[in-house]
Amino acid sequence: MIDRSCPGVVEPILELLDGKWTLLLLFELLNGTKRFGELRRKLQPISPKTLTDRLRLLEEKGLVTRTLYPGVPLHVEYEFTESGKALQSIFEAMWNWTQEHGAHLKREANDSGQGA
Repeated sequence: MIDRSCPGVVEPILELLDGKWTLLLLFELLNGTKRFGELRRKLQPISPKTLTDRLRLLEEKGLVTRTLYPGVPLHVEYEFTESGKALQSIFEAMWNWTQEHGAHLKREANDSGQGA
């Protein structure tokens, strides 16, 4: 049984994950440290401004660290903090749920796309 206060308790993480591109960005970082350009290519057609905004928010929330390497060309790398790495269990749970229950969702999406 879930505690009645659960929705209020998980609201901060739900608000964070709700942003467009955020889940895909977090998923990319699960695979290790990435440079800005790598993330941009993987998340195409994300705009540089949106990617920067999402990364700054994740950094502000303590989920991602940003490391600046001086030199020419200057480059920046992003990686999970320990707190960010702990999100992996959420992604694993979503993957497991999808494997067990998600087939009908894909069928429904395909069916609704054909009727449009």
